Amino acid sequence: MIKKVFLLPLLLFLFSPLAVQAQTHTFEIKGGEFMYDNTPLRILSGEMHYPRIPHQYWRHRMQMLKAMGLNAVATYVFWNAHEPEPGKWDFTGDKNLAEYIKIAGEEGLMVILRPGPYVCAEWEFGGYPWWLQNVEGLELRRDNEQFLKYTQLYINRLYKEIGGLQITKGGPIIMVQAENEFGSYVSQRKDIPLEEHRVYNAKIVQQLKDAGFNIPMFTSDGSWLFEGGATPGALPTANGESNIENLKKVVDQYNGGQGPYMVAEFYPGWLAHWAEPHPQVSATNIARQTEKYLQNGVSINYYMVHGGTNFGFTSGANYDKKHDIQPDLTSYDYDAPISEAGWVTPKFDSIRNVIKKYVKYPVPTAPAAMPLIEISSIKLTKAADMLETISAQEPVQSDKPMTFEQLNQGYGYILYKRHFNQPISGKLEIEGLRDYALVYVNGEKVGELNRYFNAYSMEIDIPFNSNLEIFVENMGRINYGSGIIHNTKGIISPVKINGNIIEGEWEMFRVPMDKTPEPQKMKEENVYDLSAAGKIKGRPAVYSGVFNLEETGDTFLDMEDWGKGIVFINGINIGRYWHVGPQQTLYIPGVWLKKGENEIVIFEQQNDKVHSEVRTVKVPILTKLRVNQ
Repeated sequence: MIKKVFLLPLLLFLFSPLAVQAQTHTFEIKGGEFMYDNTPLRILSGEMHYPRIPHQYWRHRMQMLKAMGLNAVATYVFWNAHEPEPGKWDFTGDKNLAEYIKIAGEEGLMVILRPGPYVCAEWEFGGYPWWLQNVEGLELRRDNEQFLKYTQLYINRLYKEIGGLQITKGGPIIMVQAENEFGSYVSQRKDIPLEEHRVYNAKIVQQLKDAGFNIPMFTSDGSWLFEGGATPGALPTANGESNIENLKKVVDQYNGGQGPYMVAEFYPGWLAHWAEPHPQVSATNIARQTEKYLQNGVSINYYMVHGGTNFGFTSGANYDKKHDIQPDLTSYDYDAPISEAGWVTPKFDSIRNVIKKYVKYPVPTAPAAMPLIEISSIKLTKAADMLETISAQEPVQSDKPMTFEQLNQGYGYILYKRHFNQPISGKLEIEGLRDYALVYVNGEKVGELNRYFNAYSMEIDIPFNSNLEIFVENMGRINYGSGIIHNTKGIISPVKINGNIIEGEWEMFRVPMDKTPEPQKMKEENVYDLSAAGKIKGRPAVYSGVFNLEETGDTFLDMEDWGKGIVFINGINIGRYWHVGPQQTLYIPGVWLKKGENEIVIFEQQNDKVHSEVRTVKVPILTKLRVNQ
């Protein structure tokens, strides 16, 4: 009896979740192989980013990865999502990285952590907090004392959050990446000596170690950029390398003549910008390349396996020789194997069929997609004049226009206003426009300036005793290339008319849009019923309405008939829209809707026509371009 009494608690413990969690595994790089519990392992990973997916859907998406045949998930860590203000940290809700990692482990996935501090990712400022630009003496992404002070604080705080989830402590994190595509940056910043670049890269590795990361580290670069990107103590992996022979040759060169060999970013799709065609990548080609990797023992990470959405103001931007900025879409669908809304695609099936031929573990079927609904009409009832509402706020006054950063504002909009006692006309020039502006004289729209189209000037006629108003939007900070160090927003250089610098008595009105604008709290004279909303045509407006639902589900807001702006659903900023395309719909996760009454608020910047309703559809529109290149 005594033996049985003691045996029962022991059996209960052994089969409890606690006992399962206590079972530790090992992961190391040894003898040219990834070794898991002393057995060679081929990593089949998919990149998927936690803040681009509602946290309620994380488990579903993990199950989708398993159903494609993968055994790992990789994610960047977005510093600016977690430290929106200096020293104020947020790891809650969709930013709860620890929970994301735990769910991955529960679903049988290993985790590859990519904490940067720079991440690129078509994400605002490449993951850097905007306020770093206000730190005196700080230079981004180099061996700079101030910058490295803040990176260490970030890495230490990150470790506090998820360090206990490393495989060495019983968790699912098997590897951590140091920096990100640094070889590219080295090639772009030839003004910095190569030795200084290498010192900086090594210091990031050391900061990770000092914080407590004690799992294998790696770097990721184009194979031709290892000279600048590889660093001692980290496995070099290649991004986008399809030539197996070249992959092995370059890894051998920088890793003591041996593997393991990994393509840390294998692209099954590609990024998309506003006003440009949405790239499409062949499912057949991706399946064939997958088979080549598997036949040759190469580990891979699909970037992206599931892209998700750049909700709010999180989308970044690129630039090229033709465009000073190329803002990224709100949708981060990426033409990935798993769609923006978490659906199986033909590409998913093609890859799955190949992987199943090469893995010994069972590949489960994909979970059912989330419920889908369509709302045929959402009636809008009010429209508020935002030009008048904004102008009623207390302005900041200065002799010169001030940037977002000088005004201590990260995102959104700023209204710049100047009064002219005497008439003036001619060419208005704003070479320092960052990024998009609507121009008004006495409240009447007279033009539009746009950094994407390199349109920085226009003719203007300002009468006696009149106001010039310039409403500027930050369309997302550059996330890739040497231009990342020039990322202030607003008006960053003098405004000129006929070559004359316009100084004195500038007023700046901050419009961060960090909360839902509420017409019911605005001055009554600035809010109109839809029947009278024609009075504010051509002026920025906030439209609002309520709609009732008997059932909730994922859906797509059709904004094809609108101009440019952002949308809030039940207080959540679901992202930017712009009529130029190619994206014409905005994804609304069903978990952000509720049975009963729901609220929609649309901030329409252009407002060239009055709107009375909006609808949702079941199929997204992501490839409908409405602008000539």
